This record gives sequence, C-alpha cells and structure tokens, in this order.
Amino acid sequence: MSDFTSNFWNLYIAILTIAGIIFCIWLLVAVGKREQKSSDSSHVWDGDLTELNNQLPGWWRWMFWGLLIFSIGYLVYFPGLGSFKGTGDWTQIKQFDEEMTALQAKTKPTYDSYLAMAAEDLSKNKNAMETAGRIFSNECARCHGSDAGGGAGFPSLKSGDAMSWGGDVAAIKQSITEGRTGVMTPMGEAVGGAPGVKAVVAYMRSLSGLSHDEGLMAQGGKLFEDNCAACHGADGKGVKEMGAPNLTDNIWVYGGSEAAMTKVVELGKNSNLAQGDFAMPAYKGVLSQAQIHLLTAYVWGKSHK
Repeated sequence: MSDFTSNFWNLYIAILTIAGIIFCIWLLVAVGKREQKSSDSSHVWDGDLTELNNQLPGWWRWMFWGLLIFSIGYLVYFPGLGSFKGTGDWTQIKQFDEEMTALQAKTKPTYDSYLAMAAEDLSKNKNAMETAGRIFSNECARCHGSDAGGGAGFPSLKSGDAMSWGGDVAAIKQSITEGRTGVMTPMGEAVGGAPGVKAVVAYMRSLSGLSHDEGLMAQGGKLFEDNCAACHGADGKGVKEMGAPNLTDNIWVYGGSEAAMTKVVELGKNSNLAQGDFAMPAYKGVLSQAQIHLLTAYVWGKSHK
C-alpha cells in the first residue's frame, strides 16, 4: 500500500507532464527551421505531380504555440503536476461546496415555503412531490425500490401497516431523521428448539389466515404468550413504540413462507449485515430539515392515496 501513498507517483506524473511539453516545444521549433526541398524523381507522380517537404501552415503552428502556452498556464494555476496544488488554490471539493452553497441559497425560499406546510397538504402539491420523488430516488430507492414497494428485508412504504414503527407523519419523520434499528431476539432456545419453533410458526400463520398445522396451534399459542406477547402483544398486533410488527395483517418483510418465518423465529433479527439484516440509516446529517419534511410528505402520501 505504501507504493501508492509515497511521493514517487507525484514526481512521476510531474516529470512525465513537463517532459511531454518540452518535447512538443522542441518538435515545433525543429520542424519550423526546416527548409523546403525539392524531391528527387522518385517522388514525382503521373509525370507532373511532385512531392515536396513543405513547412506547416503558419496558422497551424501559431495555434500549436497557443495551446502550449495555455497548457503551461493551466498547470501553473490549477493542480496537475503531481502534488503541486497550483497558484489558484482550486480544488474540486472547494468548487463543489461553493456550487452547493449557491444552489442552497437559490432554493431556500422554495424549501422554506414547503417547510411551512403540513405534510398532509404538502403531499398534494405536485411540484413539491416531484422534488421529493427525486430525493427519494437518490436516497431511498436502493432499499425500498423505485416504486416504494420494498423487498426482502425492506418494508413497503405503500402501506402504513407495513411500517413497524407506524405510518403516521410523526413516526415517518422520526424514522427518516433518526433512523431505525430493529431487534428480534433469537427465540429458538427459549421455545424449546426446533419443535417449539415449528409450533410458534404454526400459531403465527394462523393469526394472519395462512395455512398451518392445526395440531400445533394450541402449543404454539401458549409458547407465543410466554415468549412473544411482551413485544408483539397478546393479540399479535404488535407494538409500534417498540417497532414490533403486526403479525395479523399478512405483511411479512422477511417473507411469509413457513421456512422464512421459521428462520426469523429461530435466529432473530438484529440488523446484522452478516445475517442479511439491514438497518434504516439516520438522514439528519445527510438531508436538510426541509428535505426530510418533503420525504415525510412523500412517504405519507404513498400510503394515504
């Protein structure tokens, strides 16, 4: 790794660049001193077409000189010679910050007007939602999908019921601002191993009307009451304040198959990337308050057509 962080490559680039400019200057001077010479008979074609070693046109040589002078001035003002930063103190980061500052100053009045509106009303503003849609595409679509329909491990934003922490305006804004980290305790050992997990899954499936083993449902209900009701509620409808999802609505972020549900009950979910779990990142340091408000209205509108 030290080969890439040493000063060798800076010097290599600087020397190669300067050598290239010097070579172009030498070539232009050397060619400019040549005199026109008549060709011998071997360079005469069709009896009267004679090939001569003519000078380059003057306009072309002056254009070449102009480009060389420009390139030297460019490398003096801008960074381009290895680690030399240039006399103009220009950096791409500095230019980006300046352009972003100018853009924010230009858009501030519009964003301020959006921020003053209630999210429910803002969701009906066509221009605002077009802006919010672009923010969503940049920041949220890679997880929740371009249509906000979600996917395996990512909740759909088209239904407030699919949002474990709630689909009202306050809950959505809190999720976007502070992020969310879901924790589902591994229950395999607590419910008695594989047989207990199978019974709990049978009971869970019965809550949402899915096919299940009737013979295991009573046992699973007792295990659920003893081990799961504290988070998901005695009726299985979840507790929004804890992020415990509703188990009766047939909405399953990690899949509604028996195998998928068995895996969740046995191993749990704790936003561990190694297990394929994902956390909702906080955007309070990424997006402005007005942008978060726009996204809140956008997501709320998706589930309140």
